[in-house]
Amino acid sequence: MTAERTAEAAHAIETVFRLEAPRIIAGVTRIVRDVGIAEELAQDALVAALEQWPDEGIPDNPGAWLMATAKHRAIDLVRRKERYARKLAEVGRDLEAAPPHLDEPADPDDIDDDLLRLVFTACHPVLSAEARVALTLRLLGGLTTAEIARAVLAPEATVAQRIVRAKRTLATKNVAFEVPYGPERAARLGSVLEVIYLIFNEGYAATAGDDYLRPGLCEDALRLARLLAALMPKEPEVHGLAALLELQASRSAARTGPSGEPVLLKDQDRTRWNQLLIRRGFAALGRADAVSTGGGPGPYALQAAIAASHAHAHAYAETNWEGIATLYGLLAARAPSPVVELNRAVAVSMAEGPAAGLALVDALAGEPALRDYHLLPSVRGDLLDRLGRREEARAEFERAASLTRNERERELLLARADKCREERGNPYSHGSHSHQPLQ
Repeated sequence: MTAERTAEAAHAIETVFRLEAPRIIAGVTRIVRDVGIAEELAQDALVAALEQWPDEGIPDNPGAWLMATAKHRAIDLVRRKERYARKLAEVGRDLEAAPPHLDEPADPDDIDDDLLRLVFTACHPVLSAEARVALTLRLLGGLTTAEIARAVLAPEATVAQRIVRAKRTLATKNVAFEVPYGPERAARLGSVLEVIYLIFNEGYAATAGDDYLRPGLCEDALRLARLLAALMPKEPEVHGLAALLELQASRSAARTGPSGEPVLLKDQDRTRWNQLLIRRGFAALGRADAVSTGGGPGPYALQAAIAASHAHAHAYAETNWEGIATLYGLLAARAPSPVVELNRAVAVSMAEGPAAGLALVDALAGEPALRDYHLLPSVRGDLLDRLGRREEARAEFERAASLTRNERERELLLARADKCREERGNPYSHGSHSHQPLQ
């Protein structure tokens, strides 16, 4: 066994497991009915791959190999546990040969998707809202504790405790692995939407690592949003979220350059925007409006309307920034948060000038949630650059670069800092980029 073959196998294992872990955990949870144990069994399958693939070679279907290994270990575990004896007697001889879901009765109101079941299980009301988000991002999104902490703007130690306690609570409360029905489903919907939204955001702009995008997370989130829209067709915010993700995903191909470097909104080639996804987004936004109960659009529908405004503009110069700023104002009133205010500041700066945007950004300087948020100094640097205050802008870009954990984003920010250093003697030279945190 050569070192090259060992390295090749290790890289394949790492890549496949990152992509397949959520599905493996979801599939195994159906058997063991405990997400904590399912996660451990998924890790056992990873260890088995690390032991066997370097010698035996990478399987033709590595994801299926990992799933089968984890399920076999789950079945062995269930058989060893006395408390599962009755369940094994019922499903018994066919459990190992057939997918577990085939043993369950069909229900016309059910969605036979283990990933969706996992989301609803992790969003059970026995958990706090914060724990639901953290656990689902860990199990479904495959995010590390550090990545989740960045996504939810919370200390890493706090997030780690939430995950451990959440898994323990689900186990001790014997929470069923299911998509609930009726009022219980509606009650959990808000948390489910938030989780899918955060998973998509992590794929859309990765908080850490060498890649700016994580397309697999975007695809999982988009698929789940579509499934939810089919499951709950009368919920306007389900359609609002689906519209938002369709429209955001439509820009994915244009958001990175040939070497994977980020391409900001102003510089994107809009001919690379996916018109099919844009049309799907417009249609989903229309459905959200059609089933709205008259209380005005919700937060996801408002964000989708902002994304739709960008999609309507054939060129950056045609962007309706006044309309977008108004939509952000409505969003800030409906779902106030420092990040929404930061986005509103960007839109206001484009509609009314950088000085107006800078005043809004400076008002956010004392927000605890934004203390280590790299997009705050990034946006401030952009506004200072547009005002010709190059030295101050350089310092802000360098601070933003020190806060981000994404290598591609760090390179972009440092390049902008270098450009400010080169141009600081020329007050009439303006920066070429406008950075939008969420758009």
